[in-house]
Amino acid sequence: MSARGGENRRGGDDEFYLRYYVGHKGKFGHEFLEFEFRPDGKLRYANNSNYKNDTMIRKEVFVSRSALREARRIIQQSDIMREDDRNWPEPNYIGRQELEIVMGNEHISFTTSKIGSLVDVVGSRDPDGLRIFYYLVQDLKCFVFSLISLHFKVKPIQS
Repeated sequence: MSARGGENRRGGDDEFYLRYYVGHKGKFGHEFLEFEFRPDGKLRYANNSNYKNDTMIRKEVFVSRSALREARRIIQQSDIMREDDRNWPEPNYIGRQELEIVMGNEHISFTTSKIGSLVDVVGSRDPDGLRIFYYLVQDLKCFVFSLISLHFKVKPIQS
């Protein structure tokens, strides 16, 4: 269920927070992907896949103000803040997705089932809103994977 609020929060118009979670509990335990951008620039990332006894991956890094601005821009251009998850599929045995965003004085939180493909979106009761959510999540994942990859895989130049 979405929660919209004009709550007065510290930070005013500049405040920014984003959290995304997708996961399920199944044969291999609790498998999930989660990331969060905090107002201070900390990006937290966790990926838990117990498939073939894989271990949980946790990464934390501070990103620049320009990286936070880019995350905000991606969200603003998506128009997700105008959406409502009332008619989106409820989380089920396949899994759940959660998206929470605080931008300025706006706070919104979405919960829906895992989306396998655009076929799931088209067949929903709110295909337009769910399509916005689906593409926003794809964009945010690409952005986060790029930031994590750049930070943890780039080898510094040795002098």
